[in-house]
Amino acid sequence: MNRSVLVTGGNRGIGAAIARAFAAGGDKVAITCRSGEPPEELTSLGVLPVRCDITDAEQVEQAYKEIEEKHGPVEVLVANAGITKDQLLMRMSEEDFTSVLDTNLTGAFRVVKRANRGMLRAKKGRVVLISSVVGLMGNPGQANYAASKAGLVGFARSLSRELGSRNITFNVVAPGFVESDMTAVLGDEQRESVLGQVPLKRFGRAEEIAATVRFLASDDASYITGAVIPVDGGLGMGH
Repeated sequence: MNRSVLVTGGNRGIGAAIARAFAAGGDKVAITCRSGEPPEELTSLGVLPVRCDITDAEQVEQAYKEIEEKHGPVEVLVANAGITKDQLLMRMSEEDFTSVLDTNLTGAFRVVKRANRGMLRAKKGRVVLISSVVGLMGNPGQANYAASKAGLVGFARSLSRELGSRNITFNVVAPGFVESDMTAVLGDEQRESVLGQVPLKRFGRAEEIAATVRFLASDDASYITGAVIPVDGGLGMGH
């Protein structure tokens, strides 16, 4: 593979694992990061870091111009960037709700729409949206996050119908609980409570999410579009 791949929010966690997997496979990979520096392991693989806040349409445009100049038009887009602002409904401010939607859902719209320009010209493309098991099942205190992640499903399926004839596929990956900085700080009782809901009785690994994304972007998945693939150890049972 030697495609131009963009992973938004690719500087840590699941996004970094996805970027690493594509780069290891020989693709030209760019990542967007809103803040902080990309891991040295990614830059050593030749991953191109691009500063971009996906809530800003102008920054998205500039990021694409930089990527196109160095790697060519984006052929594979992984919309992974997202935020959380968890709060019970009665305490959730309007800004808590709208900012999460603006990043997780409208941000995905911005990057997908811009990538679509080159994909239409090429008459091919792969788009993978990173949702969450929470978007399918719901979770107390995460109405904003769940709504944003559920919205990605309708977004992907609408675009699958709209652009399928152009050989552009749109699929959704819905991770469950994944080993991360967030899960690392859970106490033993909290871990047991979480794992008690997961049939496989363990957290997932970011590399397992990345492998599913790479499959959906491969030729082997050329007849898959509009699908929602749970990678959650059975937590959501495909809701």
